[in-house]
Amino acid sequence: MGRDCLALLAVAAAWILSGNGAAQASQPTSWGASLQAAASPVMEDVHWFGSFTFWIVIPIVLFVAILLAIVMIRFNAKSNPNPSKTSHNTLLEVAWTVVPILILMVLAVPSFRLLYKQMEVPPADLTVKVTGYQWYWGYEYPDFEGVSFDSLMLSDEERTEKGTNEPRLLAVDNEMVVPVNKVVRLQITSADVIHSYAMPSMGVKMDAVPGRLNETWFKAEREGIYYGQCSELCGKDHAFMPLAVRVVSEEQYQDWLTAAADDVFEANKALRADLYPQSNLKLAAQ
Repeated sequence: MGRDCLALLAVAAAWILSGNGAAQASQPTSWGASLQAAASPVMEDVHWFGSFTFWIVIPIVLFVAILLAIVMIRFNAKSNPNPSKTSHNTLLEVAWTVVPILILMVLAVPSFRLLYKQMEVPPADLTVKVTGYQWYWGYEYPDFEGVSFDSLMLSDEERTEKGTNEPRLLAVDNEMVVPVNKVVRLQITSADVIHSYAMPSMGVKMDAVPGRLNETWFKAEREGIYYGQCSELCGKDHAFMPLAVRVVSEEQYQDWLTAAADDVFEANKALRADLYPQSNLKLAAQ
């Protein structure tokens, strides 16, 4: 009996780790105090730069705190009734000018390198045009005729009908589907007001501006589903404008792409059946 239970747990763990379980690849977590796990080279660099900055900030905070404590203890009116009349100290003034400059230079070099990496789009394997609307997202695959669809947040009723445990306020009816380990160029615009396409795990955040086409990119290194949200106040339903990216294998992507040219609903249905063969999930009514 015990051996059977261990075997069942091992199978369940393998199923979840392989991406077929209920756990999502990346999404906000309760009481999370850090960045979402990196799923792209850019986000890995964002993680590194965050840690690098943190260990520079900590000594500065401690140093300033110690100085404040010394000032409060040694130079209050009781301990030091006759304060010094000193108004200048050349060495000290040079130090507190040069040291901050050096710290800023140390921060600037990796910061500009990361910014360049984010903004310089490498040769892309595919292009997806993302259009923000009040209050949903539209996706087009310009390299493939006929592949375009809208993506709306699932209501609680639709999630119940679908029989899914996808996160509330983040689950959508149609996810953007891309292949793993491929460079995806995003062309982002808006049809009404300013929105902002933000996908934390990919290190992507770009404004969607009416009449303007902004470009950015990502390269997903793990299969799964990744969630983001509009990050620009855009009206009454701004909080209900999630976005979801489904990263699949190249073979699954090609099958989905071929089917999506005819019917996105059926393409998503077939993709889910392939991803979750043991599940009874239903697609929400569209």
